[in-house]
Amino acid sequence: MLTSTPTRPAHRAFRVSVKRVQRLSPSFVRITFHGDDLVDFGDEGLDQRIKIVLPTEATGYDSFPTSDDWYGEWRQLPDHERNSFRTYTARRIRRAEREVDVDFVSHGDTGPASAWANHAGVGDDMMLIGPDGTSGWTGSGIEWKPAGAATTLLAGDETAVPAISAILEQLPDDARGCAFLEVPTAADILDLTKPAGVDVHWLARDEASYGAPLIDAVRDWTSRYLTATHHGKPIDSATLADVDVDHDILWEVPQGRDLTGEFYAWLAGEAQAIKTLRRFLVSEVGIDRSQVAFMGYWRVGKAEM
Repeated sequence: MLTSTPTRPAHRAFRVSVKRVQRLSPSFVRITFHGDDLVDFGDEGLDQRIKIVLPTEATGYDSFPTSDDWYGEWRQLPDHERNSFRTYTARRIRRAEREVDVDFVSHGDTGPASAWANHAGVGDDMMLIGPDGTSGWTGSGIEWKPAGAATTLLAGDETAVPAISAILEQLPDDARGCAFLEVPTAADILDLTKPAGVDVHWLARDEASYGAPLIDAVRDWTSRYLTATHHGKPIDSATLADVDVDHDILWEVPQGRDLTGEFYAWLAGEAQAIKTLRRFLVSEVGIDRSQVAFMGYWRVGKAEM
């Protein structure tokens, strides 16, 4: 717990370069970034959010502001000088080696970050916005907060695989629960480290629609393993605030409640699928909404702002 308010922002810009490019599967490529000041990069792990800042065609990073108010200054830049950025998870952080791994979902050149990753080479410049380990802030950009829950459920599509993988690696040895990971094909199944008491199920989407295998699997698991022990009272769907995933951000992370001995769900991925799962768990099963963290990482047909 902090005893005083830090004087610097929790996140800042880090200038880095590509050190390694590793193809993990047809849909995943791991890029290792290196930079001297990564020695100060926050290394709490779990589902640590960072931003990948993409170079502009004309000026690279020459115009990107690196002050404490970088975002405010970035918004004031003319369009041709404003770097675009995308949100990712830091898959692994090695401060001693001054390295950060980021796993990119590769879907051709249809998006700017995927296109950059598909063509990245050793030595390429990059900029990360990440946690400043010397700022005094802790936990910024981390949404995994099970607060002592006895059973946990993690569910997400390929965009959530890096976060879920990092969380699984850091769970205590006695953790219990289940993780469902929906990926484009069976060739995208990766080797993961996890506690013995956590079951991991890979779901190959193949020709199914986004989120369909994930929704079906969570519904089936819940009916067999959770409803038998859970006695919550389902709430009326009308009382659960609706979110227009085509225009609004689907993101709610409960905080502050002690869940010792209870259940906790962490859901992330395509917004409509996550919205469906959240409504199922809260409105149909009766899980208290303070026990369900849900994050719409992306929406079919929509680019990140």
